[in-house]
Amino acid sequence: MDQAEHLTLYQQMVVIRRLEEKSAELYQQGKIGGFLHLYIGQEATGVGAVAARSPHDNVITAYRDHGIAVACGMEPKVILAEMLGKVTGCCKGKGGSMHLADKRLNFWGGHAIVGAHIPLATGLALANKFRGEDSVTLCFFGDGATNIGYFHEGLNLAAVWDLPIVFICENNQYGMGTSIERASAVPEMRQKAEAYGMPSARVDGMELLAVHEAAAAAIAHARAGQGPYFLEALTYRYRGHSMGDPERYRKQEEVRRWQSDDPIGKFEAVLLKRGISPDDLNAIEAQAEATIADAVRFAEESPFPPPEELWRDVYAEPEAEPQPA
Repeated sequence: MDQAEHLTLYQQMVVIRRLEEKSAELYQQGKIGGFLHLYIGQEATGVGAVAARSPHDNVITAYRDHGIAVACGMEPKVILAEMLGKVTGCCKGKGGSMHLADKRLNFWGGHAIVGAHIPLATGLALANKFRGEDSVTLCFFGDGATNIGYFHEGLNLAAVWDLPIVFICENNQYGMGTSIERASAVPEMRQKAEAYGMPSARVDGMELLAVHEAAAAAIAHARAGQGPYFLEALTYRYRGHSMGDPERYRKQEEVRRWQSDDPIGKFEAVLLKRGISPDDLNAIEAQAEATIADAVRFAEESPFPPPEELWRDVYAEPEAEPQPA
């Protein structure tokens, strides 16, 4: 990647951080309802991996989806409008925080049920292979999802059918409030891919360029027709599992230790070492602040969906058949 690409990825991470911080404020003000799962601390994993894909590749993820949506190209104003339940949101205000999606971006959503999107990802990859398309599916999920039946079913069929899919485990050390050591029989999530003869790798999820390099190699493997690949990114969420999490299961010393390894700060140091001026980085941060301020204004001024929207988008509408001339 060249300097301009590096700055774009830095901008994405800063925008995600500011978006999440503002989302927490709006939730506490009662403007966002339902559940809210913040991506703060995990920015390098989503941004680094998605940057390695081609535009025609699929991306699908779990409920901690705001950062992945930004990385895929969704505008923050559309994300915030969705979270505020406004008609200008990506799902017309009817999906909320856990269900961001835009098929035009080949971003097939956030999904609320733990692990349930993994077989959907396998299905996307199967469709691509069946049609002879040169597309790869990136499927993100947390470490907790590796203990779910959907996970094993999805990986097994992906391996049986040699599907073009990369399974990306965002190992943030906890499944809700349960640490890996208390829930998994093996310490490394990538070991679970070995049961299906699937190649795997483990990468520092706090290092953006390391994630990008590992994801690029995994995607190339899948695109070359060599079957699925499993990538485990070691990362950490700085906030609770969701906004209602009292965080009694971990000590603040642990959180501070991981915060000293902050992905944005680490990449900033890399950019400065490569000759990027502090003024350029400050300008990006100022622009990110302005982008989020504009997004909040847009979301708050947008209308709520009308009552009749309740009955729309429940079923897929069949396309009208062309009429004879």
